[in-house]
Amino acid sequence: MKRQTKSQVLAAQAADPADAARHFTAKAAFETDVADVAYDLREGITGFRLIDVRDARSYAEAHLPGALSLPGGRIHSTSPVWSKEEVLVVYCWGPACNGASKAAAQLAAQGHLVKEMLGGIEYWRKEGGSLEGTLKENAPLYWNVSNSSL
Repeated sequence: MKRQTKSQVLAAQAADPADAARHFTAKAAFETDVADVAYDLREGITGFRLIDVRDARSYAEAHLPGALSLPGGRIHSTSPVWSKEEVLVVYCWGPACNGASKAAAQLAAQGHLVKEMLGGIEYWRKEGGSLEGTLKENAPLYWNVSNSSL
């Protein structure tokens, strides 16, 4: 007896196109990606500030060009004050790190315009983005207890 294989892709019906357009438009308001950030930096486009929310040691070793360090665990009401018109683009280690999401929530609660850079520094490096810092490309690729300043 042959078993009928069921589609995992089609198990849930696709959204109505109008609903899908609203969903993906809203999603883009919260996120950006490595390619978009790289393009804007290369073209000299301003209007956003890169914020590295990893620990201070990781930032010192390697970070995106021009990024500022604001470790996620240190975001509070007395954090540096930036223009509320400037978009803050936060990033962490990579897709398995939720530090950027947490930081974005905290900064948004303080009234900042904020987007999360999908992929974090991991995908920035995988896609060949340049780095600043003491170790640059030789810095650890991922967070772990042994390379943490916690």
